Amino acid sequence: MTDITIRLETEKDYRTVEELTREAFWNVYKPGADEHYFVHQMRKHPDFIPALAFVAEIDGMIVGNIMYTKAWLEDENGDRKEILSFGPLCVAREYQRRKIGRALISHSFEAARAMGYDVNINFGNPGIYVGSGFVSCKKKNVSFAVDGNFPTALLVRELVPGALDGRKWMYIPSTAADCCDDAAAVEAFDASFSPKEKKWMPSQEEFYIYSHSSVVR
Repeated sequence: MTDITIRLETEKDYRTVEELTREAFWNVYKPGADEHYFVHQMRKHPDFIPALAFVAEIDGMIVGNIMYTKAWLEDENGDRKEILSFGPLCVAREYQRRKIGRALISHSFEAARAMGYDVNINFGNPGIYVGSGFVSCKKKNVSFAVDGNFPTALLVRELVPGALDGRKWMYIPSTAADCCDDAAAVEAFDASFSPKEKKWMPSQEEFYIYSHSSVVR
């Protein structure tokens, strides 16, 4: 892996991180992207955790970043456990496949443990995250709802082994991403960046399949 420096994001990094996020996600999950707007708005949300917002640098240039929000697990008795969820995690396309993303995950997990967090849950492509120790939500008895639905893309990583004890858990994500439901606001923010073509890519169908399927056995 290329030598990198990982440090906390500062205010002067905000626009650079938003530009990086836009480039990394453009046309990946849908024509265009809204992740850069999510990043912009997330920093204002009460669930955002600034102490876990890291950037990766090579020769003084930001080439990757990771950000976190709080999330929760609720058991059958209604007891809640505060956990983490990261995203966006992105690496500049020309620097991908150099283990920079894994380095950001590992570094931020270490910081999260020091803060007392023991579980992270993400909604994403299993092929990307299983190499960092994530497993299917079904293996940890975590579902999106009390009906026991186990989405293929809902992935669990115990930061402390045994943190989840096998009881049934319902995952409750932060509302930070709800800002992306405002299509007009997303478009208005995107207009402040250089124009880019929106188009269909095969990765969008892959994401649809993962995000609309469940583990049943």
